[in-house]
Amino acid sequence: MDYQLLQIVAFLTVIAFGGGLKRTSAEACSSNDLEGLIGFKNGIQMDTSGRLAKWVGSSCCEWEGIVCENATTRVTQIHLPGFIEKDLFQTQMIGKISPSITLLTSLVILDLGGLVGLSGTIPQTIGVQLPNLQKLYLFGNNLTGPIPESIGELPNLQELALHENKISGSIPSSIGSLKSLKSLLLYSNKISGTIPISLGNLTNLVELDVHDNALNGNIPNRIGQMKALEKLDLSSNSLSGSIPTSLSNLSAISVLYMDTNSLEGTIPFLSRSGEMPSLGFLRLHDNHLNGNIPPSLGYLVSLQRVSLANNKLEGALPSSLGNLLSLTELYFSGNSLSGQIPKSIGQLSQLMMLNMSNNLIEGPLPQEISPLHNLQTLDLSFNPLDLSSFPEWLTNLPSLSRIHFAGCGIQGQIPDILQTTLSPIQELDLSVNLLTGTIPSWIGSLSQLYLLNLSRNSLDSHIPDSVTSLSDLGVLDLHSNKLTGSITGAFDIEQGTSGGSLTYIDLSDNNFSIGVEEIGAGRQVHIQFLNLSHNLLKGTLPSSLGKLNSIHSLDLSFNELVSNLPEVLANLTLLERLKLQRNHFSGNIPKGLLKLTKLKELDLSDNVLQGKIPEGKPLTDFPGSSYSGNKGLCGKPLSPC
Repeated sequence: MDYQLLQIVAFLTVIAFGGGLKRTSAEACSSNDLEGLIGFKNGIQMDTSGRLAKWVGSSCCEWEGIVCENATTRVTQIHLPGFIEKDLFQTQMIGKISPSITLLTSLVILDLGGLVGLSGTIPQTIGVQLPNLQKLYLFGNNLTGPIPESIGELPNLQELALHENKISGSIPSSIGSLKSLKSLLLYSNKISGTIPISLGNLTNLVELDVHDNALNGNIPNRIGQMKALEKLDLSSNSLSGSIPTSLSNLSAISVLYMDTNSLEGTIPFLSRSGEMPSLGFLRLHDNHLNGNIPPSLGYLVSLQRVSLANNKLEGALPSSLGNLLSLTELYFSGNSLSGQIPKSIGQLSQLMMLNMSNNLIEGPLPQEISPLHNLQTLDLSFNPLDLSSFPEWLTNLPSLSRIHFAGCGIQGQIPDILQTTLSPIQELDLSVNLLTGTIPSWIGSLSQLYLLNLSRNSLDSHIPDSVTSLSDLGVLDLHSNKLTGSITGAFDIEQGTSGGSLTYIDLSDNNFSIGVEEIGAGRQVHIQFLNLSHNLLKGTLPSSLGKLNSIHSLDLSFNELVSNLPEVLANLTLLERLKLQRNHFSGNIPKGLLKLTKLKELDLSDNVLQGKIPEGKPLTDFPGSSYSGNKGLCGKPLSPC
């Protein structure tokens, strides 16, 4: 449940409880409630929304963000969210949560979510003094310290959202006493320790999300008692051990996330037909799971998305995968799966994404995949498929627009059949193959092409002029080929009507010799990564280079460039990586380079630069090796002048 959805829920709750955020009565609040609200206000140094500035007088039921019970002057709801939906306005409060907030003993809802400047700790007595609390939203703040043990004394609490803070310590075992709890969101904090066994008592819990913390130890077997659970996210922690077999009891679960942990062992809970009939999302990627993919995976007939990527799984793919008729996305990349793709995959008529890259899968590819009319992305890269040629029947898939066959042993020229695909190609990756010959001129007819990666082949000749027609191209990677001639075509690509243009260009490790004067001269002002290293480029760097004000990485090393370093390099203020070594640059290092405050990597070695290195960060922070091989240079970090 994201932030805006929480706000909508809170807004609807207001209508249900009180019909609005203001009360028309001019009666004074109870003394305790008034004291608690004034104490909270005094703890805030700045409120950009101006709401607290209107908290004057004693009739607090009329204050913005406050709701009182109709028949009394007792405050039941505080709504001061960081996102004000009616005005589409993001606000903040800088200050600390005052413990006086616990004086409002009739509170049912406390919503301070999304106030990024709100710091301090959760009041230790919150569970003792607010027994009526049903919804507690303190997410998206800057809170520190532990979750109070007293949190378990809120018998009516239904929603607890403390995510996206800096909360530390362990999950208190008392949380297992919150029998009414339906949503527990603790993700993106610094919570450590083990998952308490008592969580198994939360039989009404629908959503449990503790990803992106520092939890360790095993997953408690008693989690299987949480029969109402629909979403479980334990990812991005340091959990270990095996996946408990009790998870097979979660027959109502619809989302299961366990990615980016340190889990080890097999997948034992996928064992019997009908045990998890409602499971729609299964994510176990980025762990250390081993063994085979169990054939019983095919029993989870409601699965729509499954990811077992980046584990240590091995063995053949079970043919039972063909039973997952609702499947739309399948991610098995980064394992040691072997054998062939089962023909039953062709039964997955809803499949849109199939990624089995970086495995040990062998050819031939089953032609039974050809009925997958909804398939949009096919990634079989880096498998020993040993394709002597590109499978022609793949071009007849009517929705296929992203084709990734890197490292699959494809030989010969770039196949001409790719210009006649039924669906316009948006991504084409044929890198690390055995391709020879030229880049065909028809490549410019792929009008929707966004990514073109033909790197690490044996392509020769030049970049065809037709490439300039690829107005939607964002990524161009042709490195490590035998290309010659000019790089001009890469900088003359027309800008699309949507305003998009190239952000990534890698032409390194080729034999290009001319065109360096075109850098920045075209429309490619959005380039973030540019690598022209290890070529035969001659000439001087143009002043138009300074137009690349979005660039983060610039590598022109190992060429034959001459002249002084241009002053316009100082305009590249987002630059993090600058490599100009092994050229013939001369003159002084421009003082303007001191403006490159984000620079993390610099190499100007092996040129003919001279004079004193400009004093100051970041230039003096780099090692001497960044400047070595320039006999005329001196000053820190080299020898004094």
